[in-house]
Amino acid sequence: MPQIVVTIDGRTYRMACAEGEEDHLVGLAADVDARVAELRKSFGEIGDQRLTVMAAIMASDELSEARARVAALEAELEAVNGKRENASRSAASGREVLVETMNGVSEQIERIAARLERGR
Repeated sequence: MPQIVVTIDGRTYRMACAEGEEDHLVGLAADVDARVAELRKSFGEIGDQRLTVMAAIMASDELSEARARVAALEAELEAVNGKRENASRSAASGREVLVETMNGVSEQIERIAARLERGR
């Protein structure tokens, strides 16, 4: 299992991760570090633990908003798929009606043609 070292708020942390996830974990740590730095800039020295908790809450809030957006998009996609399926069924039904109508018209033309041939 690979191990990486990340720095958050000037402190280094050694972490294990799954193979191939190293860059992703480094990026996440950089995001947390940036959030802590932003909070430190805004609020000053209010304590490392408090800054870390605030950064975690900010990230959790963004995740919550993203989850809500994903849920809304999934619901919208489900509705669109339902409409698409209804339209597909309607189109298939319309094709059946058209085929039946065309068959009926064809039969009438054949009857007319037969009468015309007999009338010759």
